[in-house]
Amino acid sequence: MNNKEFFLSIEDLEREKGIKQELLIETLTNALVSAYKKHTGTSSDVVIDMNPEKKTVKFFAVKKVVDEVVDPEKEISLEEAREIKKSYKVGDEVKKEFVPKEFGRIAAQTAKQVVFQKLREAERDNTLAEFEDKENEIKACTIRRIEEKNVYVEIGAGEIEAVMLPQDQVPNEKYNVNDKLMVYVKKVRSMGKNAQILVSRTSPGLVRKLFENVVPEIAQGIVTVKSIAREAGQRTKIAIYSNDPNVDAVGACVGNKGMRVNEVVRELGGEKIDIIPWSEDPLEFIAKALSPAKVLKVSAIEGEKIARVVVPDDKLSLAIGKDGQNARLAARLTGWKVDVKSESKAKLEEEAEVPEEEIAEEDFSDDGEKID
Repeated sequence: MNNKEFFLSIEDLEREKGIKQELLIETLTNALVSAYKKHTGTSSDVVIDMNPEKKTVKFFAVKKVVDEVVDPEKEISLEEAREIKKSYKVGDEVKKEFVPKEFGRIAAQTAKQVVFQKLREAERDNTLAEFEDKENEIKACTIRRIEEKNVYVEIGAGEIEAVMLPQDQVPNEKYNVNDKLMVYVKKVRSMGKNAQILVSRTSPGLVRKLFENVVPEIAQGIVTVKSIAREAGQRTKIAIYSNDPNVDAVGACVGNKGMRVNEVVRELGGEKIDIIPWSEDPLEFIAKALSPAKVLKVSAIEGEKIARVVVPDDKLSLAIGKDGQNARLAARLTGWKVDVKSESKAKLEEEAEVPEEEIAEEDFSDDGEKID
């Protein structure tokens, strides 16, 4: 490639990839100087002048004018300097053009490496620019490869690659190349010379955004998602509230014949979803959060966010859930520590102990509504 073709290629890169010509020339110049010094083993100062207008590339050796030369690679005598230009004096720097020998192949290789580096950096910057405002959104993607337990996906039609790390993968989900799925964009970050987009299938944010997509009332702000507690692949509890007294929040999320919630469940691979009506009364909220279990009584210990919940004896296992999951999710959903006991055990403890001072105690009907 001659100089003219070289500079035309740089102009094409600026036009097509958005890589500034000045930046590319500066980077390439520095790289060529380093490559030349390494190739020749010289310690002399070398300057490379690239002129896009004249389409020229020139090499100069820079030497300091001295009375007596000690280091020929870095110094030039006053007598020799004045042969170049009579006005030179001791202490001046002389730039003497030279043609590097046997450097063409190395120069071409260096230029190729620099261009490749700048292309990667440009792609990183473009990716960051495109996705920096896409965090906390959901995107359709296609699985392209699986390496070392990481799942690499292509987002949309833009061939943007993202990675789903093991901790962001649902344990019981199977991932195969070319599978299509929805992911939650957790983080867009710069990783050295590359951009990395982290996506997730386990984030509660995925559930929130899926409901926003299928429930217009949420997207419009009529229904608000107050909190979400999730154990990905198994169960999610989502607390919702209607800002319009004429709109049933639970009904809006469930949809006609369960159509809306079922669409979310399908996308999550059959994960169970409990839709909980939020209440500003924390004890009522806790009672509802333990759905599908029936709650008889909820009391709060003074000065602590600890709720004591009483359920019928035959509903205790349902209230606690398998491996404590239902009570655990209810606690995370409400932000309270939840202590669930059977009705018979609660009565025994009441008879055996001096009652602790409580700030509130509420009874609930069979359908979970507070009894005034």
